[in-house]
Amino acid sequence: MAQNTKIEWADHTWNPWMGCTKVGAPCDNCYAEDLMDNRYGKVVWGNDGDRVRTSSSTWAQLRKWNRIAGEEGKRAFVFSLSLGDIWDNRVPMAWRREAFDRARECPNLVMLYLSKRIGNAIDMAIECGGFPPNAALGATFGSQAEYDRDRIKLKNAGAALDALFTFGSFEPLLGPVILDCNAPDWIIVGGESGRNARPMDIQWARDLRDQSLDLGRVFNFKQVGGRGADKGGHELDGKTYFARPQVEQVPA
Repeated sequence: MAQNTKIEWADHTWNPWMGCTKVGAPCDNCYAEDLMDNRYGKVVWGNDGDRVRTSSSTWAQLRKWNRIAGEEGKRAFVFSLSLGDIWDNRVPMAWRREAFDRARECPNLVMLYLSKRIGNAIDMAIECGGFPPNAALGATFGSQAEYDRDRIKLKNAGAALDALFTFGSFEPLLGPVILDCNAPDWIIVGGESGRNARPMDIQWARDLRDQSLDLGRVFNFKQVGGRGADKGGHELDGKTYFARPQVEQVPA
């Protein structure tokens, strides 16, 4: 379960930079924009806004978490980024290359690179010297249209970059989605949270759970969603689903 993050499907969240641009309906109520731009004024959101590199202490976190995970004999899952996008073309390529180099130094970590720009993944990773061997590749799917558009891109990029596994974040889930044999290895589902949260029909989540299990995919249910502090709770039909893909331990 989460240690240094509020993201239930990760142990840590790591943001080497901040700033992004909305690219679709799931971004409409972006929590990162609301937090870092509207509330704290740390970065200006949007295509003409900023991309701000975070502090050296933030960059040093990966090495610390890697050391702790090694001492505990585990591999910690690290979500990157919650305040930006790894494949954002507004981000200097040098930052991305350095972030990947830092990830390679930390084999006890499983880096979870989630993006709404999965079509950029192959070219940008090659330009950075390749995808880290301890990294998984993910895409956001808020609707059937996004799944239909990007599922093959994710599958092909995962294979081309030799990702540990692929994953899809169906959050915020804005409608029913029918999966197929090209579905990612790990299916993460959640309703939207926050003051302007759009409601999720619980049947949409049930259907994704059942399809995931039928396809042999790993299923994780993050939250029902809503405006309350508990985000609607984490149970689906009275049961929690916090499963993660199995990854090999790093030899001692």
